[in-house]
Amino acid sequence: MNWHLVSEITHQETFAEGSKIRELHRLIETYGGKNWKKRKGFGRIRLSPSGELCQAELHWYEAHGIGKVEMKIKELL
Repeated sequence: MNWHLVSEITHQETFAEGSKIRELHRLIETYGGKNWKKRKGFGRIRLSPSGELCQAELHWYEAHGIGKVEMKIKELL
């Protein structure tokens, strides 16, 4: 499913950090960085190609100096 974020992400929270992230080794090998966090929040997205606007729960990984990577839709609301 293709989509684009069209609003800011609200209600952001961290729910895993460091060694509690199952994908930590892969994240470091792929992107570098340290102090990785797995985060979630809510945002408005536009689905492609229909153009439909939806509210969604989003999950992503984030590290200082790297930013948000591998953002995915966890649930359409």
